[in-house]
Amino acid sequence: MAQILTRMPAVFLIAFIITSCITINIYFPAAAVEKAADRIVEEVWGDKNKEKQKEEMENTPGEPQSLLKDTLRLFISVIGPAEAQAQEPDINVTTPAIRALKDSIQGRANDLIPYMNSGNAGLTNDGFLEVRSGEGLGLQDKARLNRLVQAENKDRDALYAEIAKANNFPPERIRDIKTIFAGSWAKNARPGWWIQGGDGSWKQK
Repeated sequence: MAQILTRMPAVFLIAFIITSCITINIYFPAAAVEKAADRIVEEVWGDKNKEKQKEEMENTPGEPQSLLKDTLRLFISVIGPAEAQAQEPDINVTTPAIRALKDSIQGRANDLIPYMNSGNAGLTNDGFLEVRSGEGLGLQDKARLNRLVQAENKDRDALYAEIAKANNFPPERIRDIKTIFAGSWAKNARPGWWIQGGDGSWKQK
């Protein structure tokens, strides 16, 4: 097998690897989950940042075409767009339970945003919120912030579990869903908000 692989042209070797990866991803379609997460987060927080992000992408100089990108295009052209799209299933985020949780999170957003703007609360690396500081807050505001964060995290935890349930993902995949959502929350965060990195440290966007 090793001799066969060494004799294969680089293009076909990479195509072989891509095919294997796509086959594996059928069991947990991370890209499709990410799209669903982005859609939910954008609906919760609105799309004010969407145009800004689009402008940044358009103004970014193009990267030279790599062999991997060329191979991917070749692979898609060979198997056809329909077959390539079929490898990425549509993630179900329209169940009554998911809609109710999303609406609850959305309804709380305007109350949480001032605390996010002030840095009293931040986005964790596992898809939740955390009270970072009580600086500048009175006792009532501190208690209110704690209640909001607890309610938010309860809804988010239930949301991730419901997405796994609706799409027949095993319970151990909930952790992956949380990680993907953490990326979507961070990506759609407003400038100045505090975001926790993978090492647990905090930085402002």
